[in-house]
Amino acid sequence: MVEKTPIQQQIVQQQMTAQVLRLAPTQGMTQTALESVRLMRSNQPWPRHPVLYEPSICIVCQGRKRGFLGDQVFVYDPQQYLVLSVPLPFEGETEASAEEPFLGVSLRIDLTVAAELVLALDEAGGPAVPAPAGICATPLDAPLADAVLRLLQALASPLEARLIGPSILREIYFRVLTGEQGGAIRAALTHQSQFGKVAKALRRIHAEIDADIDVGSLAREAGMSVPAFHAHFKAVTQTSPIQYVKATRLHRARLLMVQEGASAAHAASRVGYESASQFSREFKRFFGRTPQEEAAAMRSILVNSPALATPMLGDRRYVAAT
Repeated sequence: MVEKTPIQQQIVQQQMTAQVLRLAPTQGMTQTALESVRLMRSNQPWPRHPVLYEPSICIVCQGRKRGFLGDQVFVYDPQQYLVLSVPLPFEGETEASAEEPFLGVSLRIDLTVAAELVLALDEAGGPAVPAPAGICATPLDAPLADAVLRLLQALASPLEARLIGPSILREIYFRVLTGEQGGAIRAALTHQSQFGKVAKALRRIHAEIDADIDVGSLAREAGMSVPAFHAHFKAVTQTSPIQYVKATRLHRARLLMVQEGASAAHAASRVGYESASQFSREFKRFFGRTPQEEAAAMRSILVNSPALATPMLGDRRYVAAT
């Protein structure tokens, strides 16, 4: 592919922005004709707050977001895209205004399609990839930007979205898997690597969030000693297994209270807490508000911006302010 000039790249960026504005006329997360593709729009800035994201590719068309994971800070704007190779609870903030809203595209990674591509790349002797990370931001190159623009254009037509959208999505996966961030996804799908073993443990945590999750059993399944598992787990998530489980449970409980109207006690029980009082203490420490205050605040946000309820992690739904 012939490399684009800066002016040509700017035109592509403007076209992407125009498409998202057209497809996402309201604030929040807009579901497209493809189940794994959602559009993000925020007409106002969002201060730093806890969020939980599933494995996904996020492309920013306008505005800027920052992600905070441990002592790491990730900035992604129209020149960057973000890959989350494993489900991670972290903190984020958004720069936006009514005059220049934040606009982005979120692509949930289809692990089956990604695994097929990884196998084909390995068989073909694909390019070497760097050491994996759970989350990282990378410059958006011209081939990937072109593919994203073509996807957005296809999404404007239900027929094109259904017939050619999946093939464009596959191309986007290919571009990412063979780019600077491909190593993270490829490692997450390869259980033989230490990163892949941690990724498998993370998937089990999310699937069995209400169970009595024992770090020792996670370590044994990963074929590691407990100290080694702790070290590799923290290298991927920037937190300990116990803290990761706690954060995931609290996010899931908030979801239950906001979207299903569950009481704090019922939500606590659903996510594996035996003590409602312990749940309330840990919830306030994590979110800065009591469960009732947080649920009321999030419901108020959803009344004003219903689309802020975004499907995350399979059939679960996480409230994540854009």
